[in-house]
Amino acid sequence: MINSVHIIGSHQMGGAERFLMRLVRELNQHNHRAVAIIRPNSPLRSALDGNIEQAHVPMRNGCDLLSLLAIRRFINRSHPQIVQTYMGRATRLTHVPAKSNAIHVARLGGYYKIKGYYEHANAWVGNTRGLCDYLIKNGMPVQKVYLIGNFAEVGEPTSSEELDALRRSLSIPEEALILFSLGRFNHQKGFEDLLEAFSLLPRHIDTRPLYLCIAGEGPLKQALHSQADRLEIQDRVVWLGWQDNPGPYYDFADVLVCSSRHETLGNVILEAWSHNLPVISTAAPGPMEIIKDGENGILLPCRNPEKLAGAVEQILRAGPRLWQTFAEQGMRTLLSQHSKGAVVKKYLEMYEELTGMDA
Repeated sequence: MINSVHIIGSHQMGGAERFLMRLVRELNQHNHRAVAIIRPNSPLRSALDGNIEQAHVPMRNGCDLLSLLAIRRFINRSHPQIVQTYMGRATRLTHVPAKSNAIHVARLGGYYKIKGYYEHANAWVGNTRGLCDYLIKNGMPVQKVYLIGNFAEVGEPTSSEELDALRRSLSIPEEALILFSLGRFNHQKGFEDLLEAFSLLPRHIDTRPLYLCIAGEGPLKQALHSQADRLEIQDRVVWLGWQDNPGPYYDFADVLVCSSRHETLGNVILEAWSHNLPVISTAAPGPMEIIKDGENGILLPCRNPEKLAGAVEQILRAGPRLWQTFAEQGMRTLLSQHSKGAVVKKYLEMYEELTGMDA
């Protein structure tokens, strides 16, 4: 049996945090002891299953010497074969002791700075082909760079009673068409472009009122709210705040719109497919790897609100039959390439290869 430690130093819940939570949970179901090291105030502390072992280290910044020593002491005590880090802070603070036999695997979910943060690891995981090419281009040995994507779980759909209650709580008419988007409110996610595109759409599609629901938080929150006011769409934009469990919102929407200007993979696309939701996305690097335009979704140029609005109106007017076709193809892509079983299997195979042990 292989033991692993999974370390992340962020204090908010996002894509990397949700992936760690899902992966650690699944590894512990596969005759594998996986422990999470997180910050004391991390939302992962309550989100992780109660039977998953945790350790808490402040990781105040990437130069926190006391946290570096605390992580090193934990590795010395627990004797893991794999130490897997997520993002720059945790990776920079993790230096496997010389006397340890542990393999340090650095997982990247973005095009982060390599020098000073990642090159001291023993192996690297990129969740897209583009990211793996980036690692190799920056000097990481090709035989130690592994392509392993993310996965999204297919869960039970939200009941119609819950969806009706959700609509009522948000004051959205039962007959409304709903666009859904979510993410951090920063420039990379392109919510400015999404709001501009929404302002170009008619208020009704075939007599049905059109609403945009956005889940998220971030530094651009006030600016985005002000933009919606300026565009005079504030009465049809519903701000949901950050949602640790966005499942019901995927279930009550008609189309997911990913407006990112830069997206390494696109977890929201995988999650939408897991809820049988059709996807319209900008052609950022990640979406371009997983979406086949016109088959399992629609791809459009980044930073082009006019074309985004045109595509949204076209798919909405096409009706439920086309929506379902895109959703079904998306689900097929998810199950064949980004299913829980396929991704966990790749991690276990990588651990076996790196350690020479049976996972």
